[in-house]
Amino acid sequence: MTAGSRGDVAPFTGLGHGLVRAGHEVTLVTHGSFEPLVAGSGLGFHALPVDPKAELESARGRALHRSTTGAGKLVRVVTMARTLAQEMADDVLAAARASDVLLLSGSLAPLGHTVAEGLSLPSMGVYLQPLAPTREFGPPMMGGGSWGTIGNRVAGHGVGLAVEQVFSATVPALRSRLGLPRLGTGAAFRARERQGWPVHHGFSPAVVARPRDWRAGLEVTGYWWPYDVDSELPPELREFLDAGPPPVFVGLGSATVPDPERLSADLVRALRRAGLRGVIQRGWGGLAADGDDMLTVGEVAHSALFPHLAAVVHHAGAGTTAAGLRAGVPAVPVPVQFDAGFWSARLVSLGVAPEVVPLRRLSTDALASALMRVTRDPGYRERARALGARIRAEDGVAPVVEAVNRLADA
Repeated sequence: MTAGSRGDVAPFTGLGHGLVRAGHEVTLVTHGSFEPLVAGSGLGFHALPVDPKAELESARGRALHRSTTGAGKLVRVVTMARTLAQEMADDVLAAARASDVLLLSGSLAPLGHTVAEGLSLPSMGVYLQPLAPTREFGPPMMGGGSWGTIGNRVAGHGVGLAVEQVFSATVPALRSRLGLPRLGTGAAFRARERQGWPVHHGFSPAVVARPRDWRAGLEVTGYWWPYDVDSELPPELREFLDAGPPPVFVGLGSATVPDPERLSADLVRALRRAGLRGVIQRGWGGLAADGDDMLTVGEVAHSALFPHLAAVVHHAGAGTTAAGLRAGVPAVPVPVQFDAGFWSARLVSLGVAPEVVPLRRLSTDALASALMRVTRDPGYRERARALGARIRAEDGVAPVVEAVNRLADA
């Protein structure tokens, strides 16, 4: 069960496929607009009623752009998501009634855990970000900066409680409906921690090592890759790749932007100033470019495209960051919001990106400078290739299969 943008959903198609291959019957429970992602994977699908793209394009979704700080955006997101949670509760419960084990993403954990408790079902977390508090870094959803060892843990607990608040209007009624005793928002969060509720994290320990102060039951397994292993590139894209030197991919994924035309023009000028060809992905932001040296594309499997590139310029979402690392390609992160700042800083610290160019401060000069550095200094590509080989050797699915087998047999 997961909710959010495409990047919050796609990795679970691969994780689910791995569980199917291990003999389990798997249903992906998420927004109906993502049903095409499960095609061919062997997964069933149960639709949730909210369309995340429509929400981001709504007035309350556009309001997110007016908050430039991690804390400000987090408050706006909690407010918006609280209403949406009530719309999803019935479908989450209906899907759970037909299940034996619940695997819950970080975005639905408080709701899903309540349902699991009420139906006496075993459950575990399958998270794409390191959400548990730690002294080692600040909360990824607030950009991942550090407030010191004590401040980091305090901030981490604060973000955890903020996520619980998303469901504060939904969970009490659901607990009553399921015959569970009343439990305050903070108490539910603390109860999961005391119980040592298991959570597996779908990212590489080579990118984020398991924090030394995490409690038992919190594991880092390796990445879960979207089910797209048989994808082929469209003929037009293949022809463009063959027509010249490796281009740079530019994409902002599911992020929306206030002025896509102006941003597209800035991106194209930066690429041309750096002497680079570009593959521009429309994404939810509606980017576009013209010219023999530029190609605009829609949805393309990152696993098929990224190995052919000189570099990737992206919004530093967890999924796109992972895809670039897997391909062994250096990056220029252009973080937009939430955990993007955290993953951007990781790319720089790993030596596979020269610098962070936040979207709100993006200019032709800044991006062109970063592009020239990342494509002309061979050190970035060499480090990216080495890290990519290490990541490709990991099997992030196997530990989850083992954990699910234990839950199913309990």
